[in-house]
Amino acid sequence: MSRVKEFNLPDLGEGLTEGEILAWLVKVGDTIELNQPIVEVETAKAAVEIPAKWGGVVTQIFAEAVTTVEVGARIVAIDTDPSAGALPPPSDPGAAGPVPSPESLAAVEMASAEGAVEPGLIGGPAPGGRTAVLVGYGPKTTTAKRRPRSGTPTSAPSATPPSGPTPAQAPAAPTTPVAPTPEPVAAPDGHRTGPVLAKPPVRKLARDLGVDLATVAGTGPLGSVTREDVQQAALGAKQTETVDTQPITVAAAGFDASREQRIAVKGVRKLTADNMVASAFTAPHVTEFLTVDVTRSMKALEKIRRRREFAELRVSPLLLVAKAVLLAVKRHPMVNSAWSGETNEIVVKDYVNLGIAAATERGLIVPNVKDAGRLTLRELAEALNALVQVAKSGRTPPADMQSGTFSITNVGVFGVDTGTPILPPGESAILALGAIREMPWVHRGKVKIRQVTTLGLSFDHRIIDGELGSKFLRDVGEFLSDPEGALLSWT
Repeated sequence: MSRVKEFNLPDLGEGLTEGEILAWLVKVGDTIELNQPIVEVETAKAAVEIPAKWGGVVTQIFAEAVTTVEVGARIVAIDTDPSAGALPPPSDPGAAGPVPSPESLAAVEMASAEGAVEPGLIGGPAPGGRTAVLVGYGPKTTTAKRRPRSGTPTSAPSATPPSGPTPAQAPAAPTTPVAPTPEPVAAPDGHRTGPVLAKPPVRKLARDLGVDLATVAGTGPLGSVTREDVQQAALGAKQTETVDTQPITVAAAGFDASREQRIAVKGVRKLTADNMVASAFTAPHVTEFLTVDVTRSMKALEKIRRRREFAELRVSPLLLVAKAVLLAVKRHPMVNSAWSGETNEIVVKDYVNLGIAAATERGLIVPNVKDAGRLTLRELAEALNALVQVAKSGRTPPADMQSGTFSITNVGVFGVDTGTPILPPGESAILALGAIREMPWVHRGKVKIRQVTTLGLSFDHRIIDGELGSKFLRDVGEFLSDPEGALLSWT
């Protein structure tokens, strides 16, 4: 019996036909013990360490790391009796002279029952005629046989020489007989009757595509079904389903630069984009909403427009909203503040630079009326008119867009009910004014048609908590519900 035994890649799980050598834990010349982990192998299911089936010295490694090996292929050779001295040199197949008989060859012996360890240990016999290499896994005790590949003969003629010498024949080297392995027999309906070899990912792909693996001819190792086989089968099924349909020719649409427009991001648009990103990802935004009956505000605007001092001015609902904000800020000064990360302070400002968001051809800008809280109602109307006219002309100076403390965005002019505006950098609150619509409203216990709008207040939650934000929004809504009464009682 030969001292050198070859260890084949064991069967690592049902349906698995190959594994990848991840790393060798030993090298040639190392002395190893029985059950010592010697190689790490990855399959489609897991990575496992395979222990040695014999103790001894590693004499040869047949599969290097990062190599895919089929189940049953030899991976390492082990000298199981290194104390017996040096191994005899291998025979030179090209040397002259008669071919030695099988008994005289120092042939490498495959795993056999001789010298087996006691049952239950790795390397010993296990139930069912298998050899325990891993818990629950292991190769059969017989020599591994390979299923013929597609297109190859299913059997090989026996190489066993006839009994007795034949003078006319030259001596031939002994060969190992190969047992014929029949291919799965196809049933009349095209299904195979034998087991189907396929990796778990391939089986999942077949289920997803609705392909019956029993009808697919495998082209992979050992006749296994590959992903390409499943995809081809699915494609063939689709072509069969659409064979009776008439082809429809559709002109291919062109998606290239001729149908694209590129707008350079620079100037106001770039600054606005940078500011919005900085604000959105710096200040934690909270938005609250309040729906208000502004019928009395609209009647008050009509009275204001009829007065001589406002005759040449454009008076809009924005004027009363701005006045409501200025008066509410006096009640809640913390709303008109800023967060200073450099000094870790909240800077509460005793002046209101009231910003008004304006959409222009160059992009969104937010110029502000400086110290708006000190202006009379007519002065505030003049400042708002001038601000809007200059913004539309595109000649707003940079100074008018700096040092804002509170802003208003009038999305109602676009027919929008309200929004969740983003804070301008350095400010702690911004108010969105929605469209004013006629709606059914309960007024003095009866449902009447009233003019209603929705306000949206976004604020920096580091400075303004829910209570403060709610009280401020409530006061703005209260002013717009009855502006004449608020002007008399608040000022």
